Amino acid sequence: MADGSGPIGFLGVTRSLSGRRWRERAADADVVRRHQLSLGLSEPLARALAARGVGDGQGETYLNPTLKALFPDPSSFADMDRAAAVLVDALERKRPMVVFADYDVDGASSAAQLVRWCRAMGYDLPIYVPDRITEGYGPSPAAFRRLKAEGAELVVTVDCGAAAHDALACAAEIGLDVVVIDHHLMRGEEIPKVAALVNPNRHDCGSGQGHLAAAGVTFVLLAALNREARRRGLFNESLAEPDLRQWLDLAAMGAICDVTQLVGFNRAIAAQGLKVMSQWRNPGLKALMDLAKGSGPASTFHVGFLLGPRINAGGRIGRSDLGARLLSGDEPEEVLALAAELDALNASRKEVEREVIEAAVTLIERGMNVDDEACILVAADDWHPGVIGIAAGRLRERYRKPVIVVGVDRAANVGKGSGRSQPGVNLGRAVQAAFDEGLLLAGGGHAMAAGLSVRPDTIPELRAFLNARLAAESEAAAADDCLDVDALVTTSGCTRALWQDFQRLAPFGPGNPEPLFAAANVRVERPMALRGGHVRCTLADSSGGKLKAVAWRVEDTEAGRRLLAEGGAIHVVGRLKADDWQGREGVEFEIEDISDPRRT
Repeated sequence: MADGSGPIGFLGVTRSLSGRRWRERAADADVVRRHQLSLGLSEPLARALAARGVGDGQGETYLNPTLKALFPDPSSFADMDRAAAVLVDALERKRPMVVFADYDVDGASSAAQLVRWCRAMGYDLPIYVPDRITEGYGPSPAAFRRLKAEGAELVVTVDCGAAAHDALACAAEIGLDVVVIDHHLMRGEEIPKVAALVNPNRHDCGSGQGHLAAAGVTFVLLAALNREARRRGLFNESLAEPDLRQWLDLAAMGAICDVTQLVGFNRAIAAQGLKVMSQWRNPGLKALMDLAKGSGPASTFHVGFLLGPRINAGGRIGRSDLGARLLSGDEPEEVLALAAELDALNASRKEVEREVIEAAVTLIERGMNVDDEACILVAADDWHPGVIGIAAGRLRERYRKPVIVVGVDRAANVGKGSGRSQPGVNLGRAVQAAFDEGLLLAGGGHAMAAGLSVRPDTIPELRAFLNARLAAESEAAAADDCLDVDALVTTSGCTRALWQDFQRLAPFGPGNPEPLFAAANVRVERPMALRGGHVRCTLADSSGGKLKAVAWRVEDTEAGRRLLAEGGAIHVVGRLKADDWQGREGVEFEIEDISDPRRT
């Protein structure tokens, strides 16, 4: 099949303990053979490459993505040349500028790139990040009026602004120039009247780079800025042209943490950016890495699970500009203080998140029949708006359905909600439909995520509307809720060499999923429940091999109970992870799903 999926029922599993079906990733046999011959790959790796849609002759670039081979022409982006001209003009004329960033990692890493480029050009660019709770997402008329009153003549918005029509109209009225650098979907074909609007997802952009995060778009802008400054003859013995490669780590942060498609140019940004990051020359990233007790070369794990959540913590439950200041800062004492504050906020965020998820699970399992829900909408008073998106994502993983979590502020008589969806269910479109029906105060998003504001007394009606609206999509998505397996392995065959071989496909993410391996008829030995609901055990099979394994957040699920019960053989699907504890250079199996052959 074109999407790389094969027949359903791999190992006979049509319903695992999590309710999913298993299938082997399908690959064209001729392409597999050509990959083996031309690239010298093992058959399993060549198969995995072909199953990810990499055709004959494309393998070398995929396995070794470079900026030289994949960098797009900046001029292919609508308004990119205009944006570069406006910004270089402002630098030459020393116009007062401000970069206006979203409060997440993508916004922070985008802002930090611009700040660092301007610093290299001898200009100190201030940062403004709106407060998530008091100001909400993106530019507002009030924020623009404030910046204008403080002397700003030009504002550059990053990771926001393309849909802020009221704010942009206000800017035009008060004579504030705005350059928008964004990547979010835009409604309609009307382009706001601004100095420049760069967004690969605007209808008339011919770049073909709509999968980029804002940090990727910003990196292309830096190339356009260098080109414009070079054309004007600004670089000389006293002002060297900035080497943009030094900031690839920031571009990779946005690409990975914003969960963008790691294909084409974006894959090169992630791959090369991780190499730059591994040198740990950015003081903020180095300080955070030390606090998180991370080690080794930078990986998508470090970015997505150690660094990203800490940078995001400021925008979620602390001061919204902490992340951008950390990533753009060079003063050692200030950077260390910012990193320590973000690390502490992240610890607090995890506790708040845990409380919200536990309360939500109780409400869901006591108050509704999950099997009957096309979209789970759960609401309660005073849930922190900074963690409801994370909670929705965790609950979606647990229930395999779209989930919206709403925190209600009774004093303001409003509920703020955040939703995460299943593949095949367009949650953003349904939320937009609810807004059009008058059920929401505000709402929007994209297929996999959405945000909304709602009056508390309208929540039951909203729940009913979304369930009716998404019934058909959710039913179809549930039928197609499959795990795609790359290879069948034995416990003794899960070696460091196998892991290293498949690491050639990294970096992993959307568009390039991390390889999944299946092991059949394994026995569970010495299971142990860990703090946080995790289960650790040893897997053994008839080949005589034993393999350390762990399953995250499963203790109170059917899969977790089956692991802890030990008896009888099971089938497992999961990922191989490096196990370098105390220098052992082994591997561990991270269990994604379990099937009991007696119940398949």
